[in-house]
Amino acid sequence: METGIGSVDGPKGAPSGAVACPATFPASSPTFVGSPEATLGRHLARRLVQVGVGDVFAVPGDFNLTLLDYLVAEPGLRLVGCCNELNAGYAADGYARAKGVGACAVTFTVGGLSVLNAIAGAYSENLPLICIVGGPNSNDYGTNRVLHHTIGLPDFSQELRCFTPVTCYQAVVNNLDDAHEQIDKAISTALKESKPVYISVSCNLPSAPHPTFSRDPAPYFLAPRMSNQMGLEAAVEATVAFLDKAVKPVMVAGPKLRVAKAGAAFAELADASGYAVAAMPSAKGLVAETLPRFIGTYWGAVSTAFCAEIVESADAYLFAGPIFNDYSSVGYSFLLKKEKAVIVQPDRVTVGNGPAFGCIMMKDFLSELGKRLKKNTTAYENYKRIWVPEGQPPESKPGEPLRVNVLFKHVQKMLTGDSAVIAETGDSWFNCQKLKLPDGCGYEFQMQYGSIGWSVGALLGYAQGATDKRVIACIGDGSFQVTAQDVSTMLRCGHNSIIFLINNGGYTIEVEIHDGPYNVIKNWNYTGLVDAIHNGDGKCWTAKVTCEEELTAAIDTATGDKKDCLCFIEVVAHKDDTSKELLEWGSRVSAANSRPPNPQ
Repeated sequence: METGIGSVDGPKGAPSGAVACPATFPASSPTFVGSPEATLGRHLARRLVQVGVGDVFAVPGDFNLTLLDYLVAEPGLRLVGCCNELNAGYAADGYARAKGVGACAVTFTVGGLSVLNAIAGAYSENLPLICIVGGPNSNDYGTNRVLHHTIGLPDFSQELRCFTPVTCYQAVVNNLDDAHEQIDKAISTALKESKPVYISVSCNLPSAPHPTFSRDPAPYFLAPRMSNQMGLEAAVEATVAFLDKAVKPVMVAGPKLRVAKAGAAFAELADASGYAVAAMPSAKGLVAETLPRFIGTYWGAVSTAFCAEIVESADAYLFAGPIFNDYSSVGYSFLLKKEKAVIVQPDRVTVGNGPAFGCIMMKDFLSELGKRLKKNTTAYENYKRIWVPEGQPPESKPGEPLRVNVLFKHVQKMLTGDSAVIAETGDSWFNCQKLKLPDGCGYEFQMQYGSIGWSVGALLGYAQGATDKRVIACIGDGSFQVTAQDVSTMLRCGHNSIIFLINNGGYTIEVEIHDGPYNVIKNWNYTGLVDAIHNGDGKCWTAKVTCEEELTAAIDTATGDKKDCLCFIEVVAHKDDTSKELLEWGSRVSAANSRPPNPQ
């Protein structure tokens, strides 16, 4: 079982660092039939601990207060209070990336609709996330009453209807008789489907005892999904015939390796096959970049140097868990052909234009394929023939305004196996893609949903879950303005993350797609803001840098004397200082967005 950073294969170590709960927890004592402790609230809290949740990211509201009492009281569980529901959802997203499952708790409708955007993002990224909402009193259902925190209609289903498209299961718990079953089914469905679920609990039920909650919740077993053996054999046979006749085949990792828990199987196949190995941008961090024949990120026209040429000129390519959308395909400009591709999804394999095989688990398929393929290193040998070592940014003159490529040259030097990188939506996507990750270094970004501001909450949650990592976040000023408040929660939790705030005066990624005055934002005193949030409570250090000498001094301090502090480094950059990849990508996405309507 894979348990490294970036997988969602389960818990990784005991929780540490506390907000609103002690750091050391006593053992849970059993309860008995008829015990006043055999309550819904205790049952839900225990279930969260059992599946590996050590932290619940929450915002209080009158409908969830009693339930929060039970989360606070539960041994092994911490309640992490966030500044708003959106950030609580983003934090649960980041925590799920680090620990395998995340949870957040908010109040009815005003909280639920605020967290909804984060839940949608987690759904798009296939993350198991348990969203708990405190709901109306059970006696109010069916009474035609109008309640506060609603839109003024006697209809309590609006929130549920909003959550339905972005969760894989919804449980409305407003009576005790089936509460046990609903809660357990919701949590198990989140884990099985690797998607968020919605649990609404009536505000008067958490403290209510019921016989079904007696004693500790019995651990339950999630039966693993199994491959159809005849189908698996047929799929492997067809794929071997397809790939073994190719002269220069390659293999490419996609983001659904995570949900398929197939990272180790992919690495084994890479070793056995001898193929050149690339990763789609949204799969960065899911496969080791130290694999012997790793050639970089395949992202069409903005790929790592020499990578796209090898992939797109191959006569066969195996994609494991890809997502092909307008962003990942650079405005639909990939030079790939379906008839050359083997597409391996978590439970399905398609060979060229057909046949397709269902009920085939990716992990099983890749493992079996590795035993059967002939070794073929031709594509990698071609790569080595055309590869030219990367250049370095020109040396900066003393006091010269800092360039972004110089910043990332120094970020690269900071990375170790004890690091992790969080890349915000924007030019950080492209600059962080070029970082070479040492073994064990985590990497996360939200490519499918691409919600600006995601990284602040995700940094909070990821750092709370990955306590063995020092997390480095690269965040643009526009994104930071969306969700800046929860730097406060990072300080309360005692985090020592390093935030590079790239201040270039606007929404640079939008500028390169379609510019206008709306892409210019009000400049903030960012270090002053973080100092004000710090307010002398917690460990925090800030710096503002404008040239390379100041940057290197700041990094030395952040990794030296202030290594135990949350370090916030504002990097001032020119508004037009972007990666060349963003310039290319932006123009292609702009062309895709501006296609005229088809003739009717």
